[in-house]
Amino acid sequence: MRDRQEFRFFVVLFRASPGLATAWWLLLLLRGAMPALLAVATGVLVASVRDGESLSAPLTFVGVVFVLFQVLTPLQQAVSANLGAVAGDWMNDRLMVATVSPPGMGHLESSELADDLGV
Repeated sequence: MRDRQEFRFFVVLFRASPGLATAWWLLLLLRGAMPALLAVATGVLVASVRDGESLSAPLTFVGVVFVLFQVLTPLQQAVSANLGAVAGDWMNDRLMVATVSPPGMGHLESSELADDLGV
């Protein structure tokens, strides 16, 4: 499994910025749970209306879930953009270190390495 490109991608994200990667995963999980949470909140509200109970708590619950549902998408987009930029910079830094660390230019003239470094 560790040889899969998807796994390597997520490892790179975490190595580039552990905090942003963790925030990205948390936002992803929250966004995945929001539709179910909105359905539960709506069910609680409908049950309160049916039973003639106070609507203040269920309406507050629905409102909070709805606002979170609307706020999480742009928040995750911003975190994704920042994480992508940080990961790109991290990979470019690693590439730079890999190409200039051996003394001389001989290692850069290898045809196999030139194919690997091509963009």
